[in-house]
Amino acid sequence: MREFELEPGEHLVMEARKHWFLFLGELLPFAILAVLPFALPKLLVLAPPMADYASLFDYHTTLARAGLGVWLLISWTLAWSAFTRYYLNAWVLTNKRIVDIKQRGYFSRSVSSLFLTRVQDVTTNVVGVLPSLLNIGDIKVQTAAEDVEFIMHGIPRPEQMRDIILRYVSEKPAQ
Repeated sequence: MREFELEPGEHLVMEARKHWFLFLGELLPFAILAVLPFALPKLLVLAPPMADYASLFDYHTTLARAGLGVWLLISWTLAWSAFTRYYLNAWVLTNKRIVDIKQRGYFSRSVSSLFLTRVQDVTTNVVGVLPSLLNIGDIKVQTAAEDVEFIMHGIPRPEQMRDIILRYVSEKPAQ
């Protein structure tokens, strides 16, 4: 990672991203959008009042193929944007701090760090049947200040990450 520099004596402990299952859930609408132009003519034929509109989805003309190409290009671009956000959003734990990297758009990124000596509370939250089965949850790290809290949603094995954070918080910094 080049978003931040490690300090002398600091080493990378762990890096976490959103669970891959949640990422697939974000990609599902784009997959449906990509398949829609091919499935819609077959679905319209099944509804007799709409059957006449199925001929609009005949991709044998140049204009229809161009429209289909634009539709698929937009679907692909939106899916790629979701992947970019998934890959570039991360929590990085070092032996001295937690770094929260958030990619908001293609050209908008924020990097925040929180020294482990300031951590007061680490809370995990797993809600629902599917998150419990897949071990997906949220972690909230709070400091003594009222407005400083880091929250990461949908990460795998939140209890394990909480325990690792608390282990490094309890260690006294070497001087």
